[in-house]
This record gives sequence, structure tokens and C-alpha cells, in this order.
Amino acid sequence: MAAADPMVADLRAESDELDALVADLDPAQWAQPTPAPRWTIAHQIAHLLWTDRVALTAVTDEAGFAKLLEIAAKDPSGLVDAGAEEIAAMPPDALLADWRATRARLHDELLRVADGRKLPWFGPPMSASSMATARLMETWAHGLDVADALNVTRPATERLRSIAHIGVRTRDFAFAINGLTPPAEPFRVELQAPDGSMWSWGPEDATQRVVGSAEDFCQLVTQRRPRASLDVHADGADAEKWLTIAQAFAGPPGPGRD
Repeated sequence: MAAADPMVADLRAESDELDALVADLDPAQWAQPTPAPRWTIAHQIAHLLWTDRVALTAVTDEAGFAKLLEIAAKDPSGLVDAGAEEIAAMPPDALLADWRATRARLHDELLRVADGRKLPWFGPPMSASSMATARLMETWAHGLDVADALNVTRPATERLRSIAHIGVRTRDFAFAINGLTPPAEPFRVELQAPDGSMWSWGPEDATQRVVGSAEDFCQLVTQRRPRASLDVHADGADAEKWLTIAQAFAGPPGPGRD
């Protein structure tokens, strides 16, 4: 269980930071559009609440999660969107209270997961630490949408390292989900952290490389910003292709952002 502790702490911190952005909004602001088409701020928090509920089910009720998988198999995107629509219709104070209670319970349950246990999910089963990291990534990405809607710039934190790590680890998935054969050789990825240090993945002598800002790379792999606006650069044809299709999230290829 110790391995999950720092990731759950980061997830709590990321969630609390987003909570602080929406806690004092009035109902009209909750209805404000975000960069995601047809999604308001309420939809963004509703989606996080829906996914936290599902993750909690995966941790505490594997049989119940298996039934949900059967439903999701018929229309994965439709299920997620319907969940957000239904929950977004709640009064904002009730939505916020439910999200707070649900995420707190999820975080606590993740800390109780036994070492070595794999949790079921929509993709491959994952450890508690990996689930916390995935929730961190999604909370950060949807929080960025909320911040954009409110014209707020959030400070970059060291928590971005875990999001960047998912982005690097999902390289082959991004190629496969787009019907492409993943490159045989690893890339070297070097990203400047918020504190000015360097985060790196892959062999130093790799023939293809990706370099740039860690924050911008995270925005790229969560498809929150168009690549042309980001400080992320590739050296090599396959690395260049990757930056056009990268996605750290599960599901079909995203449309990206203009």
C-alpha cells in the first residue's frame, strides 16, 4: 500500500486545487461554457464525479464494475457523456458536495488496496498507484478546462511529472489506437520541469527525441492545446508523428483542440 501513498496525496492536492476554483462560483458561473464542446463547468465537475464513482466501484465492488463494463461495451462514449449530463443537472451545491464526499472516499479506499492487487478498469487492470495517477491526470486536464473558462492561469507543479510519465508510457497505445504500427525503438524524451530541472525518459543515445516544456507536453498528451502553440519539439519522423496523435487518456482518438 505504501506505493500508492504519494500518488494519492498528489491526487488529493490536485482535486483540492480544482475545488478551490469552483467552491465560490455562483449558479450562473457553473453554467459557463468551457473549451470542451457543449460542456459547462458543471459538466466538467460532473464528469470527474461520475468517473470517481466508477473508480470507487472498481475498488470496492468488482462484480458491480463487471456489470458496468457490459453496459459500457455497447456505447462507451455515450455512457460517459450521459453520466456527465445527468449529474450536471444537479444543483451546484449538491454537485460539489457529492464530488467532495465521493473523491474523499475513493482516495481513502485506494490507500487500503492490498499490495499486489490489480484493480479492474476499462483497459488493462491497474495498481492502486496507477489508478491514482490516472485520476490525477484527468483531474488536472478537466481542471485546466475549468481554469480556461474562468480565465485563470494555474501554476505548474511537480505533479506534472506523473502526467508526463503517462504521456510517455502511452506512446505505443497512441499509435495503435490510430491504426498505426508503433515504432520499434524507444524515444528519448527530455522535458523541463517547473523548477527548471530536467525530467527524462528513454535511452540517451536514442536516434529520435522529443524535447520541450513539461507543462506543454502534458497539455499536448491530454489534448488541451494545439501543438502549434506549445513548446514541444520532435527530432525524427516517428517522433514527429507521435506528437500529432499523442493521447494519455483511454478511449478512441480525441479530436484535439484548435
